[in-house]
Amino acid sequence: MLLNFAKYEGLGNDFILIKNLDGAIALTVEQIARLCDRNFGIGADGLIFARPSASADFFMDYYNSDGSLAEMCGNGIRCYTKYLVDEWLTDKSTLIIETRAGHKQVELVFDGGKAIGAKVDMGAPELAALEIPVRVEAEKAIDEQFTFGDTIIRATCVSLGNPHCVIFVDDVKEAPVQTLGPVIETSDYFPQKTNVEFAQIISKDEIALRVWERGCGETLACGTGACATLVAAALNDKTGRFAVIHLPGGDLSVTWNEDDGILMEGPAKKVFTGSIDVK
Repeated sequence: MLLNFAKYEGLGNDFILIKNLDGAIALTVEQIARLCDRNFGIGADGLIFARPSASADFFMDYYNSDGSLAEMCGNGIRCYTKYLVDEWLTDKSTLIIETRAGHKQVELVFDGGKAIGAKVDMGAPELAALEIPVRVEAEKAIDEQFTFGDTIIRATCVSLGNPHCVIFVDDVKEAPVQTLGPVIETSDYFPQKTNVEFAQIISKDEIALRVWERGCGETLACGTGACATLVAAALNDKTGRFAVIHLPGGDLSVTWNEDDGILMEGPAKKVFTGSIDVK
């Protein structure tokens, strides 16, 4: 089967985009994982099918790089919306995108008539432990103690449609992302696994962040992770309700409004297009 695709990235968080409006393309978990493989496939942090929606402008059918289903991706939804415009699938500059985490409003940002990024209404964060979900005795996991073998940490857990465990560290460059990240991701505390954020507070409106993404590993950027981190920082009185989040791939601007909604703004870029034979 020959597939046409486009490769997009948002702050180095990269995605394979495939038009599948009629639902004719059905890939297995193994096929998606191989397409995302950086040695044997195209290489990406995730794969997105462009699908129609009965309740929104389009549905974002998103998969992690290991082939597993994912509810939502902040960088992915910016890339997806730009892809829809680039492919002339819509002439709208503001779209409602259906995701597995609900409907999201996305407003494209233009420069010289070209879409260069987007502002995304991420909705309200979920803090109830049962809804994230995270197994703790408290109703909310805010500055909660967790034990992983000989390692004891304090973390704040937030859902943006997908689960996040935010840990504050003194030096993000030295944070044990590659070693502790996968341990936390797959621990029994998190029945649906979790994304893991290692955050260093720079100032009241700046945070340095590295993220171990569920089903992907460490990525250059994570939009929902940036949003969850701002919420966790504000809840722990480390920042206000706005911050620039510095990720390895670049910066995201995140605002947690008084009405509880979160706005995220960042870039999106087409890298290349092509076709590949999938067996």
